This record gives sequence, C-alpha cells and structure tokens, in this order.
Amino acid sequence: MKTFKNKFIFYTFFLASIFILSTQVSSAPIPKAPNIDVSSYILIDYDSGMVIASKNPDLVLPPASITKIMTSYLAFTELHNKTLGLHDEVLISKNAWQTGGSKMFIEVGKKIKVQELLHGIITTSGNDASVAMAEHISGNEETFAIYMNQMADSLGMYNTNYANSTGLPNESLYTTARDISILARALIKNFPIEYKLYSQKEYVFNDIKQYSRNKLLYLDDSVDGIKTGFTKKAGYCLATSAKRGSRRLISIVLGAKSPDQRTKASKSLLEYGFRFYETHKLFSSNQELTQARVFSGDKDYISLGVKDSSYITIPRRQIKNVKKKFIIDQNLTAPVSENEAIGYVAIELEGKTITTFKLFAMEPVSEGSFYRKTLDSIYRYF
Repeated sequence: MKTFKNKFIFYTFFLASIFILSTQVSSAPIPKAPNIDVSSYILIDYDSGMVIASKNPDLVLPPASITKIMTSYLAFTELHNKTLGLHDEVLISKNAWQTGGSKMFIEVGKKIKVQELLHGIITTSGNDASVAMAEHISGNEETFAIYMNQMADSLGMYNTNYANSTGLPNESLYTTARDISILARALIKNFPIEYKLYSQKEYVFNDIKQYSRNKLLYLDDSVDGIKTGFTKKAGYCLATSAKRGSRRLISIVLGAKSPDQRTKASKSLLEYGFRFYETHKLFSSNQELTQARVFSGDKDYISLGVKDSSYITIPRRQIKNVKKKFIIDQNLTAPVSENEAIGYVAIELEGKTITTFKLFAMEPVSEGSFYRKTLDSIYRYF
C-alpha cells in the first residue's frame, strides 16, 4: 500500500511539473527586437501590413538607389496599362548616357529594349538606365519625378518626395523607412510577376556581367528582393523581402555604416520576425461577420463583412488571447448602399487594440413602407 501511495505521489508531482513547464513555455515572453545601430529601420508582415519592429520609422532620410523601386513601379504600371511594351525600343539620350554613379553602360544614340532597361535598373542599379526609362515614359526626368510623387501620394507615402529617378543626391529627395515598406508591399502585391526580376543575381549587357549588390540573395534562399542603395549622406540602405512557407516579411534598413552591416541588420530583423511572430487570417472577403439592425428599411437586419481577406501579426502562441469587438452605428437608417462603410471590428490583445478592420454592408437595404417606418419610429422612441 505504501509503495502504491509513493508511486501515486511521484506521478502526480511529475504530471504537475509537466503542466507547469508547458504553461511557462507557452507564455514565455517575446524578446525585444534587435538593437541595430542604424539611422532607421522597420519590419512588417506582408499579409497584414502590421509593424513587427521599428526604429525611427518616420525619420526623413535620403533613400539613395532605393528610389529605383518607384522607378520600376511606374514602368510596371505603364506595362499593365499597355502604354509601354517590353520590346519597345528606347533611344538613349546624351543626358541618360552621361549620368554619373552606377551604370548599365548603355551608349548614346543606341536603341535599347524596355526589358533590358528594367534589368539595368533592378539588377545592376544603373542610373543611366533609370534616366533613359524616365525620359521614355515622361519625356524628361523632371516630369517623371512629378509622376513619382503622384504615385507616392496615391499609395499613402505621405513623408516622401522624389526629385529624380535614380536616387542621386538632391535636397528635395527624401523618404522614410515606413514609406518604403508601403511601396515594397504594393510592388509585390500589384506586380507579382514583374517582382521576380528583383531575385535575379546577375545580368549581362554589352558583354559586361554585373551582380546584384543585395548580398542576402546569396546568403538566404528565402530572400527574393528587393533593392540596395548608397550615397555618402544616405549611408548604406537595404530594402529586403523574404518568404518562408506562406509567410512573407519586408524589412527596410536605412543609414547603415557598411554593406556588411546593412546585410546583417536586415537578416537579424527577418530572423526575429519569422521566429517570434505569427500571422493569422481572421476574416475572408465576402464572409458575413455580424449583422446590424436597420431602421425604416425593407428588412430589419443587414449582413456586414470586410472587403478583403484580413490578417493579423502577433507574438507567437497568442492567437487564443485575441478578442474581437464590433463597433457599429446603433442608429443605422435605410437606405443603405451595398459596400457602404457601417462600422469596424477592433482586434484586441491583452486589453489593447492592435488593429481595426472596416465593416461594409454586404447587401443594399431600401427604404421600407410607411407602416414599417411608423413601427420603427415608435420602437426607437420607447
């Protein structure tokens, strides 16, 4: 009997220890983001757009050749609008040919296909190729810069101003890590096929082989872009994206002191985000999330949902603690149009709202009959 009692006590203690240990593991705190000695950085999740880590993300800085992401973005836009073709030939001006800095080594008076110029802009970071593309699309680089700024505004890059297509030093050229992350996310979302050009490690033009300056393309198979930059004032900069499984992260590092530092900083940010954070899909597009009471309409309730699939990025093993709170107009009155914004759903974690999603009417509601309006007015009065 004593032996049985001892065994019972042992196993009870053993199981209790396992439970306590598993509880401690599951609630283990997330370590702080890497302490990186650069001017600014930001790490975001591609699907949710949420910020995982940042340092001075809204500090205005010169972007150097990261500017060329917008140059290529506009070229991709023109291709999709069919106002530009990959096999269109671009006459190289003296102005483009003599542009200083990194070069594709195009020659004045020659005709170069758009497809080749894109490789020159993206892989070899050719300033000459960027100017040639800008002149071909907009007539001159000054007009192209206006186009760049219009696109930046439409994307929500409110702390950015472009002055040229190359990133060469200019007092009127500036941006932020946050704005670059917005642009990088839009690039991957809107041009997934063209984005593959950013994973190319080398390109040969005029028998000259040049290599991408993004060393992470060689060090990490999950990295498939995006762009490096350097000037004395900007320091060493790197916009990076990596995809592991179904998750994609985007990191922006500005103002590093060396090429190796920007590479190590970007890699440490990506590892931090993949290791300690998770992304979860909360809602699907056209999925009914809740209903709202409608007064004076031809129906009493209306279905509400989100327009696009909605994701959140949170510390690992915290999805069970996520709560949803619906905030809806309590005096909603017909008529209501389909896709009209009705309210929003707040996503909370540990008592704090971490993000919100707008709720839209999934169907129209017309005005009800005089009888229905009368009943609802009485109901609302009492």
